[in-house]
Amino acid sequence: MIVKICGMGDTVRMHQLAAMPVDMLGFIFYPKSPRYVVGKIDPAEVAKLPVNIERVGVFVNAESEEIHEMAESYFLTAIQLHGNESPELCKELKAEGYAILKAFNIAKENDYEAYAPFCNYFLFDTPSAQHGGTGQKFDWTLLENYKGSTPFLLSGGIGPDDAEAVKQIDHPQFAGIDINSKFEIEPGVKDMSLIGIFLDEINHKEH
Repeated sequence: MIVKICGMGDTVRMHQLAAMPVDMLGFIFYPKSPRYVVGKIDPAEVAKLPVNIERVGVFVNAESEEIHEMAESYFLTAIQLHGNESPELCKELKAEGYAILKAFNIAKENDYEAYAPFCNYFLFDTPSAQHGGTGQKFDWTLLENYKGSTPFLLSGGIGPDDAEAVKQIDHPQFAGIDINSKFEIEPGVKDMSLIGIFLDEINHKEH
């Protein structure tokens, strides 16, 4: 199961997380977010992350130029588009070698097929005016409505007590989870002990 931890806000915890069984670290480039990374983490520190960690930049309806500028500055390997971005933008970025994650509200009608060729993963999140970070879950039974072939990450309000529920999800395209606000002391500052316990529970195999 892929584990993405989003909303990096300090260098020390970022490096601690990179040493844990984590696959992706998310950096938010949406200025209205309390987890906006610019000015909080030095790009040179991001460059020191191990090569097995996907460095995901999260953007909301940003211009292509801004995405490119931040992706190069922060040594990003993946781009998460969390707004109303077009399949064309996904295509452009994927052609440049970035892994692409596209967020959707699963409760709406979505044109998944238009995006599928250009996305490595979809991300199903709880809809909000803030574009994520709500700490609220959506109805996970809605996942059954998704019939596409693109694997997805589950996001939105996953908390320390949800390990068992996550392990019960049975969907052929369920690839992993994206955790954020429920594991924080304050926005951008992760609770390392909560994350450690949760990862142990997620990775504990029943004998």
